[in-house]
Amino acid sequence: MRFNPKARLDTSRVRDSGRGGGGGGGLGGGGMRIPIPGGAKGGSTLGGLLVLILFLVLTQCVGGGQGGLPLPDTGLDTSRVAAADSDRYANCKTGADAEEDVDCARVAVENSLTDYWSETLPAQSGTQFEPERVMQTFTGAVDTGCGQASSQVGPFYCPVDQGIYLDTTFFEEVLQGQLSGPAGEFVEPYVLAHEYGHHIQNVLGTMSRVRTQQGPQSDAVRLELQADCYAGMWTANATGTDDSGGEPLILELSEEDINQAVAAAKSVGDDRIQDQTTGRVNPREWTHGSAEQRMRWFMTGYEQGSLQACDTFSASQL
Repeated sequence: MRFNPKARLDTSRVRDSGRGGGGGGGLGGGGMRIPIPGGAKGGSTLGGLLVLILFLVLTQCVGGGQGGLPLPDTGLDTSRVAAADSDRYANCKTGADAEEDVDCARVAVENSLTDYWSETLPAQSGTQFEPERVMQTFTGAVDTGCGQASSQVGPFYCPVDQGIYLDTTFFEEVLQGQLSGPAGEFVEPYVLAHEYGHHIQNVLGTMSRVRTQQGPQSDAVRLELQADCYAGMWTANATGTDDSGGEPLILELSEEDINQAVAAAKSVGDDRIQDQTTGRVNPREWTHGSAEQRMRWFMTGYEQGSLQACDTFSASQL
């Protein structure tokens, strides 16, 4: 992955809260972190965070997009999101910084995702695009509109405050250390693109379609596989995204970058996580899809590049 040194980075939506208050507890229970992009929580198969998010989505769909949660200027309380910033990203100014610093690379990826969806969403759906309110990194714990999340929670999207949250130790300590997932510079962009996919689902109102929450054909699995598909859409078009001045943000994605994304999708398949953490595979408890499903839907988005192709809710088989 190669960034354009001439590109200017916009840090207005990216912040870091530093070390949060307390490392345990979070949204319920102890146990190891189960790193499933999209927000499922360790300690049970259907994480407390996902249950809370789905509850909030189903009970607060009062405007914005086509049935999604309220978008900017609709009175949402974002005080928790507006927490003190550690200035972690203060030095991220250009694509040259993104080439040298993983934090600045995260900013560049957020900028690229925002630019891609600002054009693609209205063009393909007729729905007005609104960027996520914040992409926030933290250490230990963080307060969000969905409650306090501890470091036991993997990267997740909160539809209430429209924020993407991640503890950056996730990639080395959990994805690689616990699940033997891939290392590489494009692994994190895949995860961020998946979480951004959840924001697009929120804007479109897709989250309100979730009724069944477990099983290989469940709505919860369809939601997660669609987010993987949306991540594939962005990946295929990332080199066509620009900064606010029209300067390309990303100059090159290699075949190895794509392979890293596919390997990351594989490593967080429900069947693979179940096998590695419990020694058994039970499809009835799936909430995010199998390794094969996650890889296949990512590649569907990458190869076909359309919201229609990513309509997992209409697919007879996943």
